[in-house]
Amino acid sequence: MAKIREFQVTFDCAEPARVARFWCEVLGYVLPPSAEGEEAWSAAVDPSGKGPRIYFQRVPEGKVVKNRVHLDVRVGTGLVGAERLATLEAECARLTELGAVHVRTLYADEENESCIVMQDVEGNEFCVD
Repeated sequence: MAKIREFQVTFDCAEPARVARFWCEVLGYVLPPSAEGEEAWSAAVDPSGKGPRIYFQRVPEGKVVKNRVHLDVRVGTGLVGAERLATLEAECARLTELGAVHVRTLYADEENESCIVMQDVEGNEFCVD
């Protein structure tokens, strides 16, 4: 059996501290003390120790195309129909106040429940699911 490995998710970005603060607010994560005062990188960690560390590194080039990997922020797990959509829309409103951009809402169909596609403060796509 393969050994389970810890991992971190890494974002390339222009302003690591700004993007890290945004994702801390989204996920309930915190900035580790080692990240304070850094300009070339930042990080966000789960205070419970359960979720992966998220690392933000400054790169010189800007974002050009759609992400190949994205985060799904799971706020509607177990909910269906109107109750799920209302929960997703409320979270979308909260994240918009933090600087996120609503891209589009994908409404439930015969195969999938609703989700909302958004962008973070530097244009990285993610879903509120």
